[in-house]
Amino acid sequence: MTDFQAAPLDPAGIEPALRPFGSSRTLPAAAYTDAAVLAWERRHLFAGAWTCLGRLDELSEGCTQRAVTAGDVGVLLTFAGGRARAFANVCRHRGHELLADGESAQRPAAVCPYHGWAYRLDGKLTTAPHMTGVTGFDPDALGLVELPAVTWQGWLLVNAGSPAPAFDAYAGALDGLLRPYRTDSLHLGARHAYRVEANWKAIVENYQECYHCPLIHPELCRVSPPTSGDNWSLPGAWVGGTMDLREHAETMSFDGRSAGTFINGAPRRTILYVALLPNLLISAHPDYVMTHRLTPVAPGLTDVECSWYFPHPAVDPTYAVEFWDLTNRQDWAACESVQRGLSSPHYVPGPLADNEDAVYRWIALIAATYLDPAGALADRTAPTEPAAGVVEPSP
Repeated sequence: MTDFQAAPLDPAGIEPALRPFGSSRTLPAAAYTDAAVLAWERRHLFAGAWTCLGRLDELSEGCTQRAVTAGDVGVLLTFAGGRARAFANVCRHRGHELLADGESAQRPAAVCPYHGWAYRLDGKLTTAPHMTGVTGFDPDALGLVELPAVTWQGWLLVNAGSPAPAFDAYAGALDGLLRPYRTDSLHLGARHAYRVEANWKAIVENYQECYHCPLIHPELCRVSPPTSGDNWSLPGAWVGGTMDLREHAETMSFDGRSAGTFINGAPRRTILYVALLPNLLISAHPDYVMTHRLTPVAPGLTDVECSWYFPHPAVDPTYAVEFWDLTNRQDWAACESVQRGLSSPHYVPGPLADNEDAVYRWIALIAATYLDPAGALADRTAPTEPAAGVVEPSP
């Protein structure tokens, strides 16, 4: 596992982002444009924290094992007896990958294609050709390296690098806030894949404020007041809050009407918007839940997987998908313009408006992890008063 180390950024350039809200500044340009910073983020945030790999039911469908990448670390997922486990995708012989990234297999064992070493789905080494005569060879000591993995609200998350806080503390109050939406029982209705020419953090920052909404989201403003709602400051490695629906609207769609069914027990007059570090954005509506799962490709390039989940599989998702596809594309255009501005030699970190408190919390969390990843995550996941900070929204 990797030891935590500070990001390759001048601490003096990070410090203004950690000042109190109202006097802080945004992150330096290098945080969005420098390949060395992204390499650090892949290792310490996308591998070293809890990264969402997708929905458990989709990852395990039709296979006993699947190779994925978390940050810059290859991960082998195995599925047996209703349990998902994660291992380093590294054969204990000479380091060959057991499966190539993105591949899956339906076998009772993971077999290295290089020399035929085989491992049970629990990681135990069972076959090692031509090793029986090797002095000191101990197959019990050469099982696959297991990585922490957790299934949470239907998603599978893994910590593939340095030890992160226990996931219960990492999710913190967010677990209770999402529980009324029954996300683990929802059905995938649609999915869009976007490639956005912007840094992954710029996308999250845009997601965490509606200061821009009156200028670029007229359709959204017709069903949700851009100045409505509030943001939370609660335990966990996440930021977010709610926005309200207008009086005539019952969900986020072009006319404010739902063509689906409401989630039993979910709040009916608010939309929840949260970002779980590093890569999962969750928008929870009265009748569907939308997620954005981010994968950085380059400092100025991010793949975004947008998924819509509904309480019943037969729902026509068009009313939600068309509304958010337009909204997404409006956001991507803004983020791409921001990225071009961040790349300008004239960019200087700027102040935040008084309604950008969630952006402040996100930027401050990133800035703190740049300076001290282990300490920042420990601080963010430490209990506060009230102890749990969890207040479930009322329907």
